[in-house]
Parts: sequence; C-alpha cells; structure tokens
Amino acid sequence: MKLNDPDRPETKVALELRGVSKSYCSESGSLVQALDGVGLTVQEGEFVVLIGPTGCGKTTLLNIAAGLLAPDSGQVLLGKGLRQGDNIPCVFQHYTLFPWRTLLHNVTFGLEMRSIARHDRNDTARALIAKVGLSGFEGAYPHELSGGMRQRGAIAQALAIKPKLLLMDEPFGALDDYTRMELQQMLIDLWQESQITVLFVTHNIDEAVVMGDRVIVFSERPGKVIKKLQVKLSRPRRGLSQEFTKVLVELRQSLGGYVWPGE
Repeated sequence: MKLNDPDRPETKVALELRGVSKSYCSESGSLVQALDGVGLTVQEGEFVVLIGPTGCGKTTLLNIAAGLLAPDSGQVLLGKGLRQGDNIPCVFQHYTLFPWRTLLHNVTFGLEMRSIARHDRNDTARALIAKVGLSGFEGAYPHELSGGMRQRGAIAQALAIKPKLLLMDEPFGALDDYTRMELQQMLIDLWQESQITVLFVTHNIDEAVVMGDRVIVFSERPGKVIKKLQVKLSRPRRGLSQEFTKVLVELRQSLGGYVWPGE
C-alpha cells in the first residue's frame, strides 16, 4: 500500500509499519512469535537504527519492510516511488556479492536488471566503486577481496540503483573494530551525499549512537518497541565526547543496563 499519494501531498514518510505482528514455526514445530504489534514511522532522509537483544525480531521486521516476508497482521505503507521487491535493496552482515562476477559486474547487476545500457551502467559502477574506496579493484572477484572490501562492494551494489530506501542488517557485524569505524564513516558520508533513507539493524549500542538520527529499542521476543530515542548530536560523532556519553548512558538505561553479545 502506498502512503504518499496525491491526496496527502504534505506527507514525507518513506516507510510506516502499523501494528505489525509475525510468528513462525520453530524446528521443533512450536509456534514462535517474533513481533507483536510493532508500529514505526521512518521519515524521508532519516537514518533510523533498530537495536535489541538477539531474537527480538529486528531482522524479521527488516524482511517484512523489504517485502521478503508478509506480516501475519498489520500494514506496511510505503512512501512515494517505493516498491517492495524492486527498489528497496538490502545489505546483510554476510556478504552478498556474486562469487562468479567481478566487483564491477556485481555493482552493475541491478542496473542490468533494469536494462540500463552497458556504457552507462559501467560508468555508474566505476563512480560508486571510487566513492567506496575500491578504485583499481574493478576486475577483482569477491574471494580476492578482504571482508571490509567486500562489504564496501555490497554497499556500492545497493546504491547503484539509486534507492530511496536502503535496508541494512548488521552490515558491519563481522568486521574488526577499525574496519567497522572506517565503514561507519563511509556510510554516513554516502548517506549525507545521496539523502536516501536508511533503516539499519545493529546489536552494538555505540554503533547505534554513532549512526542514527533516531534509535528504536526493541524488547526481548516477541519484539515490541520500548523506546524511541532522538539523537541530537552533530556529525561526526566522537565516542569520548561528553555529549556522546550522555546519549549512550540514556540508551543503556532504557535497556536496563543489559549488555548484548558482540559489545
């Protein structure tokens, strides 16, 4: 269902979830409720971070937003120009580059599916590869790249189709701290330049504060929204600043001081 239609020209919402619930069958055959009545609105151009304990339904929610799963109940409303399964790319923790394609041809994949002329799609891909710091590796295959380089390539691949909404599921979770920080700043720079909307899942509290305009905190399963925190810090954000620490403490307090694996 569309949200920004001609009858509501004042709305600037990219994605809205209304009362979304989802259950699934476990391997043992028991019914597991992943999400329970989740409501969330994401404005155009926002960088929204979802955080919560393992198994609370964050990834399920992202898959529902992408159209990869259907909710049991509730609505998923999309802003103007957005279509599930077409122009809402996902970047996952585990690298999604095709192993049989070079970096250049991985980045051009979405453009090929849209029948963009070879010259134009190659130009677009080369420009994005340069922006993510991989110039000179256009002919490399994924197995010839480091983990951080593969994730840079996956981000370039997602951005090649000029999406209005980008979904990211713990994209830096498998990286070392130094590479994670590098890619965090690279993503923020690309986001600010392109003005796209980003919905970003993480289990790392520091990363949530570094990245998000807003941080949406989920309860344990079944996932419910328990806090929406506006992060009013200038960028780039420094983890040692007093202002950063105050926001971090507020977020930790909302989580009851619980520290999740991976921190």
